[in-house]
Amino acid sequence: MPAFFVKHIKPICFTLCSLPLAYLAMLFFTDQLGANPIERITRYSGTWALRMTLITLMATPLQRALGAVWPFRIRRMLGLFGFFYVTLHLANYIVLDQFFDGYEIYFDLVERPFIMAGMAAFLLLIPLAVTSTKKMMRRLGKRWKQLHRAVYLIAALGVLHYFLLIKLGWFEPAIYLLVYLALMLMRMPIRETLSKIFKPRQVTDPR
Repeated sequence: MPAFFVKHIKPICFTLCSLPLAYLAMLFFTDQLGANPIERITRYSGTWALRMTLITLMATPLQRALGAVWPFRIRRMLGLFGFFYVTLHLANYIVLDQFFDGYEIYFDLVERPFIMAGMAAFLLLIPLAVTSTKKMMRRLGKRWKQLHRAVYLIAALGVLHYFLLIKLGWFEPAIYLLVYLALMLMRMPIRETLSKIFKPRQVTDPR
């Protein structure tokens, strides 16, 4: 890994994570969002919310594979960008799509399972974003790690949200599902488990 990249990993990460927002702003100000700009923004922000959540889950496998510290240095930033895109996704739905119509939002929650899954993921994300600071890490101690394990469920709800939303053309949601399952598999202590199973037993001398 180039020393320049490692030294400036945080500004590089911030810039890359901001590119989807910059591209969306460019489409908005140049009137290129298409015939249904609200739907375009909703789908675009939701897609990037899911991507950022999955990218955040890559930090630990990357750290194990590379033996480097830099994936952990940007994990918090990746998670907060994921929360930002989820918030943008939800705000677009509540403000521009439903115009703060509480009845319609309630109807969607009851009648559309994908809305329920997405809302559950957002609610679970809030405490993770609030407790993402170093001060909260010290205050919560071991409970911080237990709390932030909810990101696995959040990512699963995000994938489920996408699957329930799509009526035709499940190829892209299937890709996200495979990525999620692969990331979960990477977190399992497979090597340690196999070593215990196939570890040769020591035969004691009966004499």
